[in-house]
Amino acid sequence: MDIDIPFPMNLNHLAIFHAVALTGNISRGAERLHICQSAVSKQLGEFERTLGHRLFDRLPRGVRLTQAGSVLAAYARKLFELEQEAEQALGDLQKLDRGSLAIGASRTISSYLLPARMAAFHARYPGVELSLHENNTLSIERKLLDREIDVGFTEGVVRDDLLSYSAFAQDELVLIAKPTHPAAKRGALSAAELSSFSILMHEPGSGTRDVTERALADKKLRIRPAMTLASSEAIKQTVCAGGGLAFLSSLSITEELKRKKLVVIQVKQLRIRRPLYQVTLKASAPSPALSAFLASD
Repeated sequence: MDIDIPFPMNLNHLAIFHAVALTGNISRGAERLHICQSAVSKQLGEFERTLGHRLFDRLPRGVRLTQAGSVLAAYARKLFELEQEAEQALGDLQKLDRGSLAIGASRTISSYLLPARMAAFHARYPGVELSLHENNTLSIERKLLDREIDVGFTEGVVRDDLLSYSAFAQDELVLIAKPTHPAAKRGALSAAELSSFSILMHEPGSGTRDVTERALADKKLRIRPAMTLASSEAIKQTVCAGGGLAFLSSLSITEELKRKKLVVIQVKQLRIRRPLYQVTLKASAPSPALSAFLASD
């Protein structure tokens, strides 16, 4: 049976109708809504006149749904069940019982800083789905602007007025070599001597490469990389194989130094320190999951 409604239905009236339909009694419906019985009776009458259909048969004890009332009651039940689901879902998000968080990070941070932090967050909030997207600084900022990720962690900044940057850690880039490399045997090098060796670098757009090139430019040096590799791991393995020297994060070589697969070469009057950045979209309000992750250690 179709009900012809000439204008939008009053949801307050529908809620009153739903309560009475559930309880089968006007007084119990009023108790359920915490309003007086006379108000319920009045609003039901208005609702029936608006719809042009009688919704209840008034009985000596309670009420009974009419055919039109039964049709409307089925839709009202679905509507208010959806309302409860929506309230539950929003509550779960707020309590971090559900939700998702997409993180973008440059390679050094994703490999050496974020794993422990993500594991601790997952242990505390297992209902929140975490995803980690590894890329260079330029790509991470683009993903933030395109709203493909919720937060970025980068080794440098491209700088966009729509993004907010804050340093969350400090790092140092060091020159590494295979222990038997000729440069390693010299103990220390001057910055000018670097140009006589094969230097390996990350691809353009990498925060590590950008910081390294700016530090060398301050020393009036411009080095053309002998090889351009896509990851710190690839650079480390190539250096270990004797393929040249490279500037890498001190965070990324801890195990190789312990196993004496790599050594650090001092470069005279050159120390490359850099902040690591947390990047967010200025115009975007953080979700409960993002707020909790940013507040975690």
